[in-house]
Amino acid sequence: MTARLSKIVMCLCLAIFAFLVAFGNITDYGSNFAFVQHVLSMDTTFPGNALMYRSITNPSLWTAGYWLIILGEALTCLLYLIAAWNLWQARNASGQVFNDAKNFVVIAATMGFLVWYFGFMVVGGEWFAMWQSSTWNGQEAAFKFYMTMLAVLIFVVQPDGDLRKG
Repeated sequence: MTARLSKIVMCLCLAIFAFLVAFGNITDYGSNFAFVQHVLSMDTTFPGNALMYRSITNPSLWTAGYWLIILGEALTCLLYLIAAWNLWQARNASGQVFNDAKNFVVIAATMGFLVWYFGFMVVGGEWFAMWQSSTWNGQEAAFKFYMTMLAVLIFVVQPDGDLRKG
C-alpha cells in the first residue's frame, strides 16, 4: 500500500506544480509574457545570427503562443488530477486493476513532456535559439520539470501486485 500511496501523492504533487505554473503565468501575466515575447522575437540571441529569419515579432502571435503554453500547463494539471483520482479509487483493488488505472498518468506525463520538452527545449531552445540568450533562457528550468515528470512516470508504471492481506 505504501508504494501505491506514494504514486498517488507524486501525481498530486505534479498536478499542484502544473497548477502553480499556469496560475503564475496568468496572475503575473506581464513578466511571463515578456519571456515569450523575447524568446519568439529572438532579440537577445547572438548578434547577427543566421537564424533570425525564424523570429516572430507579431504581438498577436506572442499572445497566442503564451496562451498555448498556459493551456498546456493547465491541461497537465487537470490530467495529473484525473490520474491521481483514478489511482486513489483503485488503491485497494487488485494489482491488475491498479495497474489499469495508470493510463492517465501516462497521458499527463506526455502532456507535460509536450509543454516543457517540446515547447521549451525543441521550439524555444532550438527553433528560436533560446539557448543563445543569457537573459531569456528557460531550458534549465524546463529540463528539471520534464525530467521530474519522467522520473515519476517511470516509478508509477512499475507493475503493482496484489496487496497482502493482514
